[in-house]
Amino acid sequence: MRLIQGMTLCGFLMAGLVANAQAQAYPSRPVKIVIPFTAGGGADVVARVLAQKLGVSVGQSFVVDNRPGAGGNIAFEMVARAEPDGYTILNSTPGIVINPTLYRKVNYKIEDFVAISLIGKAPLLIVVHPSLPVRSVSDLVKLAKAKPGSIRFSSAGTGSSSHLASEVFRMMAGIDMVHVPYKGGPQAVQDVISGQVEMTTLPLAETLPQVRAGRVRGLAQTGDKRSPVATEIPTLDEAGIKGYAVTTWYVIFGPAAMPPGVVSKLHAEIVKVLKLPDVQERLKAAGVGDVIGSTPGEAAQFVKEEFARWAKVIQASGAKVD
Repeated sequence: MRLIQGMTLCGFLMAGLVANAQAQAYPSRPVKIVIPFTAGGGADVVARVLAQKLGVSVGQSFVVDNRPGAGGNIAFEMVARAEPDGYTILNSTPGIVINPTLYRKVNYKIEDFVAISLIGKAPLLIVVHPSLPVRSVSDLVKLAKAKPGSIRFSSAGTGSSSHLASEVFRMMAGIDMVHVPYKGGPQAVQDVISGQVEMTTLPLAETLPQVRAGRVRGLAQTGDKRSPVATEIPTLDEAGIKGYAVTTWYVIFGPAAMPPGVVSKLHAEIVKVLKLPDVQERLKAAGVGDVIGSTPGEAAQFVKEEFARWAKVIQASGAKVD
């Protein structure tokens, strides 16, 4: 009996030594950061800032891999099934917690991932084509009520935060609009610029430059406070949709069975680069008003709470995707 106990203890010690060795050696080859949308969107911009600085910090390349489609499910399923060695990670927006409720079937569960760090939160911005005869949220609501179904709004994809932020606005304002989904934010805002659709709600990284250039008109931002990079644009709450507050966010995930030592090392490196002044400036310029860099435990709790919150929103909206 003592021999068996000794062998068991030895096994635990060996496993611990192997895990520690893995963490010390990590990363020994390039790390892939998977993005659920096309290049140029908010998640892509954030990932590229991190990838550049992490590569310098650890002496290995961090490569951004854009895998758009199916509201992010292609990217989520890819990372959930990846080898849990820390060489395939995910920079996710809220779609990862939205889709299990929104879609009738997804091939992953939240439990298939380990949250490494909440990078930050960013408000979205409601923008319209300049030809639309509205200059405020109240104007938009009046027009939509006068002409139900006449306003088309684009999004980064069905189930994306940009889609559901508009759905929450539609429900709270009591208006009827038509959803036009795309595979990413850049295409969604481009079709507002060209006049193919009238409106979109997307992160500031994708919309604010277009507002400043006069290509679209910014009506309101979706956070509970004004972004420091867009203080001239009111929040939806300030614009009359009382109690409205929706932000997108960026969380780094890995496959669930990643060694704890690798999770800890990757988290430490992320926090280190997030403290760099130029990284904070670049992220804030990309619309990330709150740069956080949470612990894995804090990120996991945040994801759990977001899953429950969005499930209520989706169930209230009656939205469902095959």
